[in-house]
Amino acid sequence: MTRFTHLVCSVCDRIFPKDQPQTFCPSCKRPLLAVYDLTPLDKNVLVGRNSDMWRYRELLPIENERFIVTLGEGFTPLLPLKRIGRKLGLSDVWFKDESANPTGSFKARGLAMAVSKAHEYGIREMAIPTAGNAGSALAAYGARAGIKTHVFMPEATPKVFQTDCTWFGARVTTVQGSIRDAGQAMGRANLGHWFDVSTLKEPYRIEGKKTMGYELAEQLHWQTPDVILYPTGGGTGLIGIWKAFKEMLALGWISEITTRMVAVQATGCDPIVSAFEAHEADGRPIENPPETIANGLRVPAPFGDRLILEALYESRGTAITISDEEMESGIRELAVGEGFFVAPEGAAVWMALKKLRESGWVKPTDKVVLLNTGSAYKYIENLWK
Repeated sequence: MTRFTHLVCSVCDRIFPKDQPQTFCPSCKRPLLAVYDLTPLDKNVLVGRNSDMWRYRELLPIENERFIVTLGEGFTPLLPLKRIGRKLGLSDVWFKDESANPTGSFKARGLAMAVSKAHEYGIREMAIPTAGNAGSALAAYGARAGIKTHVFMPEATPKVFQTDCTWFGARVTTVQGSIRDAGQAMGRANLGHWFDVSTLKEPYRIEGKKTMGYELAEQLHWQTPDVILYPTGGGTGLIGIWKAFKEMLALGWISEITTRMVAVQATGCDPIVSAFEAHEADGRPIENPPETIANGLRVPAPFGDRLILEALYESRGTAITISDEEMESGIRELAVGEGFFVAPEGAAVWMALKKLRESGWVKPTDKVVLLNTGSAYKYIENLWK
């Protein structure tokens, strides 16, 4: 079913076996990445397969399909932004709408993969710190697999996330502070019985997220866009898309990678933007980040900071911050202008595109893809305030 061969440390290249659960490299404390046999593969193997993320099964880490835990995630719509795109002088702007996933966000991809692999390993209890959507996804897929789940989230997280996790049967703990504080509280509570699926502290969530990259190439007739704008908290999806593009190039599914990646962060919580502007290899952790209506962007120290920055540098991309006020304007513009009611994170990438178009960084001829990571309906509490 799969061409998955082993795991490798993203920094020191130490190799780890695939036949037992792994977390991160014990030597350099950096994420592990799944490695595949990338000898050329005819992409016509996809013909006739279901339109979900599991259609790319050869490039996913599940060994036996009976362990796949699915709620129908993946192959979300890629829709043109014709009306408001024209206002920017752009004729080729696309909107990848991840709110169509189960539990209303792109987190379904990563957690479907992580839970499926845990199921294959025989893990029966999992835990996660979350800003909201990841907790919902773990709770739902855990319920689907019959795995117990523990979710730790900041007290400021909208109640809808706390509520749906509880209804899915997860044990929910709220803590003061940011997702970093939630992770520390989870670490103190975990006595070794729970498998930690924190962002990039296990190697399989990224494999689910990378399917966004495979889908984009397939939906664009096996070409990559010129620009992808990605709302970057933990950054797993940005890293995953870039990983997917490099895998497809090796497989012969695409002939070149034309994409410049853009990390979009919230004003006041911008560890990637500040590091990128200083041309540094590691992110700059933010102490006491302010609250934001975009809960998913309130990540003061992403574990995959080095991988995010590598993708930006390799792709000749950039990084930019957007304020809450700008996000609110973006939500309104996309709702009125195109009929999309997007999460604040999705509005952030639209506003970032406007700034980059104004500066000339985005050209009139560029094919641009915006990632909307989730549904605005799960943020009603924030927007109402």
